[in-house]
Amino acid sequence: MFDFLLGPLAYPFMQRALIASVLVGGLCAVIGCYVVLRGMAFLGDALAHAILPGVALAFVLGIDLFLGALVMSIVAALGIGYLTRSGRVREDTAIGIIFSGALALGIVLISSKTASYQTDLTHILFGNILGVGDRDLVLTIGFGVVVLAVIVLLYKEFLVFTFDPTFAETLKLPVNRLRYLLMILLAVTVVVSLQTVGVGLVAAMLVTPAASASLLTRRLSHMMIIAALIGILSSVVGLYFSFYLNVSTGAAIVLICTAVFIITLIFSPRNGLLARRSAGQRSRSHA
Repeated sequence: MFDFLLGPLAYPFMQRALIASVLVGGLCAVIGCYVVLRGMAFLGDALAHAILPGVALAFVLGIDLFLGALVMSIVAALGIGYLTRSGRVREDTAIGIIFSGALALGIVLISSKTASYQTDLTHILFGNILGVGDRDLVLTIGFGVVVLAVIVLLYKEFLVFTFDPTFAETLKLPVNRLRYLLMILLAVTVVVSLQTVGVGLVAAMLVTPAASASLLTRRLSHMMIIAALIGILSSVVGLYFSFYLNVSTGAAIVLICTAVFIITLIFSPRNGLLARRSAGQRSRSHA
């Protein structure tokens, strides 16, 4: 057992991958609680795909791909917020417009580049956590700490804004600024997670651990802690699975998250299928 657990950590790339997976798994799960509670799952997916033109433009301009992805993701988040600010465009409509437009632009730019560039983009589309370098790790830790720090500092404001926006306005909280800030934090989280699970699976890391935690508790603070534990555990187990079975790390992590959700959905003592079935049987017997 010790050889099984410690053997892979003899390789420096596995050490970096483990640190990155723990941070990304916890970070996605924490901010994913807001995504689940506010019904923003589609937004996370849209921001993940919106980075494609940013990456392509960064490649053309010869600048850092991470910077291009970050800028484009934040621009997309602010664009969605601006379109929905007046209420004339619904949020899901704005997300669909930005999502499809950015994705189309990314495809056009990617298709016009060389084959080697298209091959390099597979790391962004599907993740490459085993290829995390020292610089990537520093960026992941730095931006991850910033996002978590903002969530902790503005926990009460985000709590009121998430559950009762009208009450938040009554308290004279800056609702629009909080909404923009939450979108920016989500955009940063998406970009930080690309190296781990890639564009195609980042939405699952945002939603699935938080959805599992929502079946176990109703308090946001408890939900965040449980979701973070699920995200971290799934990331570590998925990392080991990918190492020993030679499969995609991002896909393995998401499959573990999905398995945890299914187990929680069935066996949750409060909201699980078995608990509801037992409650239904008891109510029928009393009737």
